[in-house]
Amino acid sequence: MKAIVIDDSRAIRILLKRILVAQGFEVFEAGDGRQAIDELEKTGCIDLALVDWNMPVMTGYEFIVEIRARAEFAAMSIMMVTTESETSQVQLALDAGANEYIMKPFTDDVLKEKLMLLGLSQD
Repeated sequence: MKAIVIDDSRAIRILLKRILVAQGFEVFEAGDGRQAIDELEKTGCIDLALVDWNMPVMTGYEFIVEIRARAEFAAMSIMMVTTESETSQVQLALDAGANEYIMKPFTDDVLKEKLMLLGLSQD
């Protein structure tokens, strides 16, 4: 399985990548939504995108809106991993096409549980 971690924090990308690799994923990284779209255009079909909300150039929300408009990425699961905790923000992301939502800070177990809910866990 393949995943992309989209976050402007290198530390968060490293943390998420470590968890995903342990779950059997091949992991790609991007520092913002625009970089992620460029990477996806090179990589092709990916199973999962973990997306931060607040990033420069292209936000996570803008990424979701753009990627959900593309048929070739319709099967990709999208999980927001962000500090945005407002119910309206969560609903906005889900309405745009996110499948799950995790609040930072999070634990390995929370991420693994969400992967199980999406049918993407090795456990």
